[in-house]
Amino acid sequence: MKAVALSREYAPALQYAPALRDVLLPPPLPPRGRDLLVRIEAVSVNPVDGKQRAATDPATLEVPRVLGWDAAGVVEAIGDEASLFASGDEVYFAGDVTRPGCNAQYQWVDERLVARKPTTLDFAEAAALPLTTLTAWELLFQRMPLHLDDRRHGGQHLLVIGGAGGVGSMAIQLARHAGFEVIATASREASIDWCRQMGATHVIDHRQPLQPQLQALGIDTVQVALNLADTDHYWDELGQLLAPQGHVGLIVEPRGALRIGDPYKAKCIGIHWEFMFARSRFATADRIEQHRILSRAASMIDAGQLRGTLSETLGTINAANLDIAHERLASGRTVGKLALVGWDG
Repeated sequence: MKAVALSREYAPALQYAPALRDVLLPPPLPPRGRDLLVRIEAVSVNPVDGKQRAATDPATLEVPRVLGWDAAGVVEAIGDEASLFASGDEVYFAGDVTRPGCNAQYQWVDERLVARKPTTLDFAEAAALPLTTLTAWELLFQRMPLHLDDRRHGGQHLLVIGGAGGVGSMAIQLARHAGFEVIATASREASIDWCRQMGATHVIDHRQPLQPQLQALGIDTVQVALNLADTDHYWDELGQLLAPQGHVGLIVEPRGALRIGDPYKAKCIGIHWEFMFARSRFATADRIEQHRILSRAASMIDAGQLRGTLSETLGTINAANLDIAHERLASGRTVGKLALVGWDG
């Protein structure tokens, strides 16, 4: 089968990481247990791809390593213990970072991490959603004591730092659905417009101090803040901005130690971490929650309650196009999600 994988060689133009190469791999064996064998039709890219690529020592690669943890495709076969899907089902998923990824024509994935894709989206649009949807949903409604449907958050303010990224795009929409008034941060015209399209009521500039901009909007404190960009940089300021008994959500590993005493302690601010691969990495008993979340999200998309976040399709799935996608994502100037669809030949 065709795949894009890390090789032992370094690409001359990309010294920061092992090279991606177009390779041919042996065809996959039939799935076992609760695994599905999925034919990959489209993939998307996320920061985890670049992190895994940079952390891979090419000298240790006895076989090519396939990256990619955002995909949409068609179920080809099911394991002997699988019961949620049948051959021919169109699905979408993020998968498991400890297993080979989706940058291959076929992939094994545990059915508990998979859902039927939204019927109103094509494969590229669906592939752009799973990882960021799961991250935003788990952070808001499972790590934090917030509620999706009952609108008890009406009149409260939620701040999203990094609103135009993939996670931010979904977090804005989910928070709006839950009744929050959402303030997003962005610094360029394109990213400001994108945040407004996602449903942000206000957009402020994260390159400038946040508190004066919020006060200019008549907002003295926020009940919830999601720092999706730079944990260290905004830590002290968020401690001042958050209301007593508020909540802060984090997804980016800090570069140094964080002071979690006052004002966080004095205000009893809840500090919540989200790592979307925690359930699959540690084989938690509740990992079927990701099937349920993606299933609910697909229903909401098909009902017009959420929208897709794909901003651009970069062509077919090959090493050259994935290199472009990785570089674009690393630049920090993308909005929404980038996807690749189909295979050459």
